[in-house]
Amino acid sequence: MAWWLWVLLGFALVMCELLTPGGFFFLFFGLGAVAVGALVWLGAGGPAWLQWFLFSLISLGFLVPLRGRLLRRMATGDDTAARVDALVGQVAVLLDDLPPGEIGKAELRGTAWNARNEGERALRRGQRGRVTRVDGLTLWLQPE
Repeated sequence: MAWWLWVLLGFALVMCELLTPGGFFFLFFGLGAVAVGALVWLGAGGPAWLQWFLFSLISLGFLVPLRGRLLRRMATGDDTAARVDALVGQVAVLLDDLPPGEIGKAELRGTAWNARNEGERALRRGQRGRVTRVDGLTLWLQPE
Protein backbone atom coordinates (compact mmCIF):
# COMPACT_ATOMS: atom_id res chain seq x y z
CA MET A 1 0.00 0.00 0.00
CA ALA A 2 1.18 3.54 -0.66
CA TRP A 3 2.51 5.47 2.31
CA TRP A 4 -0.07 8.21 1.94
CA LEU A 5 -2.92 5.67 2.19
CA TRP A 6 -1.56 4.54 5.56
CA VAL A 7 -1.32 8.14 6.76
CA LEU A 8 -4.84 8.85 5.50
CA LEU A 9 -6.11 5.71 7.27
CA GLY A 10 -4.31 6.82 10.44
CA PHE A 11 -5.91 10.26 10.41
CA ALA A 12 -9.33 8.73 9.68
CA LEU A 13 -8.95 6.42 12.68
CA VAL A 14 -7.88 9.30 14.93
CA MET A 15 -10.93 11.25 13.75
CA CYS A 16 -13.12 8.23 14.59
CA GLU A 17 -11.64 8.34 18.09
CA LEU A 18 -12.60 11.98 18.42
CA LEU A 19 -16.16 11.26 17.29
CA THR A 20 -16.82 8.23 19.50
CA PRO A 21 -17.24 8.32 23.28
CA GLY A 22 -14.38 6.97 25.40
CA GLY A 23 -12.49 3.75 25.01
CA PHE A 24 -9.31 4.87 23.26
CA PHE A 25 -9.14 2.09 20.68
CA PHE A 26 -9.19 3.96 17.38
CA LEU A 27 -6.44 6.32 18.56
CA PHE A 28 -3.83 3.60 18.90
CA PHE A 29 -4.73 1.96 15.60
CA GLY A 30 -4.53 5.40 13.99
CA LEU A 31 -1.05 5.87 15.44
CA GLY A 32 -0.10 2.42 14.15
CA ALA A 33 -1.28 3.31 10.64
CA VAL A 34 0.67 6.59 10.65
CA ALA A 35 3.77 4.72 11.88
CA VAL A 36 3.45 2.16 9.06
CA GLY A 37 2.96 5.04 6.61
CA ALA A 38 6.23 6.53 7.85
CA LEU A 39 8.00 3.18 7.47
CA VAL A 40 6.70 2.76 3.91
CA TRP A 41 7.74 6.33 3.09
CA LEU A 42 11.25 5.53 4.38
CA GLY A 43 11.34 2.41 2.19
CA ALA A 44 11.13 -0.12 5.03
CA GLY A 45 7.53 -1.22 4.41
CA GLY A 46 7.97 -4.37 2.36
CA PRO A 47 5.06 -6.27 0.79
CA ALA A 48 1.42 -5.63 1.71
CA TRP A 49 1.17 -8.60 4.10
CA LEU A 50 4.19 -7.31 6.03
CA GLN A 51 2.70 -3.82 6.21
CA TRP A 52 -0.54 -5.21 7.68
CA PHE A 53 1.45 -7.33 10.12
CA LEU A 54 3.47 -4.28 11.18
CA PHE A 55 0.25 -2.28 11.49
CA SER A 56 -1.17 -4.89 13.88
CA LEU A 57 2.05 -5.21 15.84
CA ILE A 58 2.66 -1.46 16.19
CA SER A 59 -0.98 -0.74 17.05
CA LEU A 60 -0.99 -3.35 19.79
CA GLY A 61 2.40 -2.05 20.89
CA PHE A 62 0.78 1.34 21.47
CA LEU A 63 -2.53 -0.03 22.80
CA VAL A 64 -1.38 -2.48 25.47
CA PRO A 65 0.96 -0.27 27.52
CA LEU A 66 -0.69 3.12 26.96
CA ARG A 67 -4.46 2.60 26.98
CA GLY A 68 -4.73 1.77 30.69
CA ARG A 69 -2.57 4.73 31.67
CA LEU A 70 -4.59 7.08 29.49
CA LEU A 71 -7.91 5.83 30.88
CA ARG A 72 -6.66 6.22 34.47
CA ARG A 73 -5.38 9.71 33.77
CA MET A 74 -8.70 10.72 32.24
CA ALA A 75 -10.67 9.19 35.13
CA THR A 76 -8.72 10.78 37.98
CA GLY A 77 -9.91 14.29 37.26
CA ASP A 78 -11.68 16.18 40.04
CA ASP A 79 -15.01 15.70 38.27
CA THR A 80 -16.73 14.14 41.30
CA ALA A 81 -15.87 17.08 43.54
CA ALA A 82 -17.20 19.50 40.93
CA ARG A 83 -20.50 17.62 40.68
CA VAL A 84 -20.87 17.52 44.47
CA ASP A 85 -20.07 21.23 44.74
CA ALA A 86 -22.79 21.89 42.18
CA LEU A 87 -25.37 20.58 44.70
CA VAL A 88 -24.61 23.42 47.13
CA GLY A 89 -27.31 26.05 46.81
CA GLN A 90 -29.85 23.61 45.34
CA VAL A 91 -33.22 23.13 47.00
CA ALA A 92 -34.22 19.70 48.38
CA VAL A 93 -37.68 18.57 49.49
CA LEU A 94 -37.86 16.86 52.89
CA LEU A 95 -39.19 13.30 52.94
CA ASP A 96 -39.14 13.14 56.78
CA ASP A 97 -39.71 15.57 59.63
CA LEU A 98 -36.27 16.87 60.54
CA PRO A 99 -35.63 18.43 63.97
CA PRO A 100 -32.53 20.68 64.29
CA GLY A 101 -29.28 18.70 64.17
CA GLU A 102 -31.01 15.43 63.26
CA ILE A 103 -30.66 13.23 60.18
CA GLY A 104 -33.54 12.20 57.91
CA LYS A 105 -34.26 11.89 54.21
CA ALA A 106 -34.64 14.52 51.49
CA GLU A 107 -35.13 14.38 47.74
CA LEU A 108 -32.87 16.29 45.38
CA ARG A 109 -32.89 15.92 41.58
CA GLY A 110 -35.11 12.85 41.85
CA THR A 111 -32.81 11.01 44.27
CA ALA A 112 -33.35 10.36 47.98
CA TRP A 113 -30.43 11.57 50.12
CA ASN A 114 -29.57 11.52 53.80
CA ALA A 115 -30.16 15.03 55.07
CA ARG A 116 -29.08 16.84 58.24
CA ASN A 117 -30.91 19.91 59.49
CA GLU A 118 -28.28 22.45 60.47
CA GLY A 119 -30.84 25.18 61.08
CA GLU A 120 -32.28 26.42 64.39
CA ARG A 121 -35.84 25.28 63.70
CA ALA A 122 -37.39 21.99 62.63
CA LEU A 123 -38.05 21.20 59.01
CA ARG A 124 -41.31 19.42 58.22
CA ARG A 125 -42.02 16.75 55.64
CA GLY A 126 -42.68 18.37 52.24
CA GLN A 127 -40.87 21.58 53.24
CA ARG A 128 -37.98 22.80 51.13
CA GLY A 129 -34.45 23.22 52.42
CA ARG A 130 -31.41 24.77 50.77
CA VAL A 131 -28.24 22.65 50.58
CA THR A 132 -25.36 24.41 52.36
CA ARG A 133 -22.78 21.63 52.02
CA VAL A 134 -22.41 17.96 51.14
CA ASP A 135 -20.59 15.56 53.44
CA GLY A 136 -20.27 12.12 51.84
CA LEU A 137 -23.85 11.09 51.07
CA THR A 138 -25.42 13.58 53.48
CA LEU A 139 -26.88 16.93 52.47
CA TRP A 140 -26.71 19.67 55.10
CA LEU A 141 -29.87 21.75 54.86
CA GLN A 142 -31.04 25.16 56.07
CA PRO A 143 -34.71 26.13 55.97
CA GLU A 144 -35.49 27.99 52.77
